[in-house]
Amino acid sequence: MTPLQKITPYLWYDHDAQAAVDLYVSLFPNSRVISVERIPSGPGEDGAIVEFELDRQRMTAFDGGPMFKFSEAVSFVVSCQTQEEIDHYWYGLSEGGEEQQCGWLKDPYGLSWQIVPAALAELIAAAPQAVMDALLQMGKIEIEPLRGAASSEGAR
Repeated sequence: MTPLQKITPYLWYDHDAQAAVDLYVSLFPNSRVISVERIPSGPGEDGAIVEFELDRQRMTAFDGGPMFKFSEAVSFVVSCQTQEEIDHYWYGLSEGGEEQQCGWLKDPYGLSWQIVPAALAELIAAAPQAVMDALLQMGKIEIEPLRGAASSEGAR
């Protein structure tokens, strides 16, 4: 028996829940749609409630109508081991959305994401000022320039 997940993110969309989930599931490994329930009436009429797993994290997407929008106050952080992984998520999630500074982006549905190297905290710890200066110049994060900033500061 699968253990019950205590906290499940619940994402409110206008009428894009199914399309958003399809994008997310296509990008992340170990992801799947669990169920789709159509909404027969109300602000989300003809929309859906979509239960899904995103890299084994259970979530729900809901078409609730236009009264609430996503903001940067909530985002999902994706920790990546390689530059190829950063590029995969960055380009996959930002296409049709909005690229922002320091690894932040908004997907085409308005949800904020941070695509970061798993080693970011370690790099910042090695050379806080140099790495932050380099990071602030980036939209999509490039690992090698951050490593260079960390090592050049560490060599002083």
